[in-house]
Amino acid sequence: MNIENIILKPLITEKATIIAEKNNRYGFVVNTKANKNHVKAAVEKYYNVRVVDVKTSVLPGKLKRAGKAMKKTPKTKKAFIKLAEGQKIEFFKGV
Repeated sequence: MNIENIILKPLITEKATIIAEKNNRYGFVVNTKANKNHVKAAVEKYYNVRVVDVKTSVLPGKLKRAGKAMKKTPKTKKAFIKLAEGQKIEFFKGV
């Protein structure tokens, strides 16, 4: 698996921002085929930080109504990483 295809986007929500400020833990939406080692290597390469812990969770797809038919959304995978003391990731620089 290519390191460029592992991290899809960072989680920038109110809850994720509060967790990042309190616990130094950041969230990312990752490829569903990526494991914890892939996520750790990708974050360390992209953001030049040291990752201490990685927790992942797979969210199943939901049934959505599209007219008369029912469609299923694809499943997604989230990864929450904990950084070493004194390190942080700046998603928005200068804001």
